[in-house]
Amino acid sequence: MAIFKGAGVAIVTPMCEDGKVNYEKLEEILEFQIANSTDAIIICGTTGESSTLTHGEHLQTIKFTIDKVAKRIPVIAGTGSNCTETAIMMSKEAASYGADALLLVTPYYNKATQKGLIAHYTAVANEVPDTPIIMYNVPSRTGCNIQPATAVALAKNVKNIVGIKAASGDLSQIAKMMSMADGCIELYSGNDDQVLPLLSVGGLGVISVLSNVAPKYTHDMVMKYFEGDTAGATEMQLKAIPLINALFCEVNPIPVKEAMNLMGMNVGPLRMPLTAMEPANRELLAKAMKDFGLKLA
Repeated sequence: MAIFKGAGVAIVTPMCEDGKVNYEKLEEILEFQIANSTDAIIICGTTGESSTLTHGEHLQTIKFTIDKVAKRIPVIAGTGSNCTETAIMMSKEAASYGADALLLVTPYYNKATQKGLIAHYTAVANEVPDTPIIMYNVPSRTGCNIQPATAVALAKNVKNIVGIKAASGDLSQIAKMMSMADGCIELYSGNDDQVLPLLSVGGLGVISVLSNVAPKYTHDMVMKYFEGDTAGATEMQLKAIPLINALFCEVNPIPVKEAMNLMGMNVGPLRMPLTAMEPANRELLAKAMKDFGLKLA
């Protein structure tokens, strides 16, 4: 059975003005997501600024989320690292808290070989044998690309490696992987502007930045596709493209945190080295939000 089907939110980590994690606000936005039909919470991923959380903050944020969501929808914990031993430690902790699945980004900076990727993912998976794992392929950020044959080999040979968040942007590579997989990989789009194309080659949904500001819309778009209303789903995908482009006009999660603040959600600042949005891009974002129909505070 799939971990989830539909639109999962790659949720932001709200911060207080002093830079500490704002758990009160996190609970608020978790409830907002659940009330607006989000199909899964993905905590401490790229959008959650996991790279600038301490290990303690990272694990506390995961545990807090699992406890507050309380099995109402799946919680998928980002526990990847460029150090295999660290990824194992984080994954074992998140599994012990009751995470429904783990999201493991490829080791960044090291630029592992395909053989190294197989060794890395296998080592982590073997330490949490009862917890499903979604590989996360985002070569633009990591400098490391899971090739189709590698992804398929892992999914076929390691029982709890079940899926992939595909954020390479390379539709040909993704189609090749799904052709080779013969149904052994649960595919989730990692790019909001490519949800429909990935659904068409067997995808189960999206791990979405857009869902932070438009959760019901993103959920409904995916469900329309699964209900057979391809034209309606396509219309929704295309309508969202200007907003999606604005949400990625600077590096994620700078624009989406700005968008949530513009909506009055008050998710606070970013952690350096990420900095506040450029004024011109902020204006572009605000216009795209208004044009899409989002209410600004």
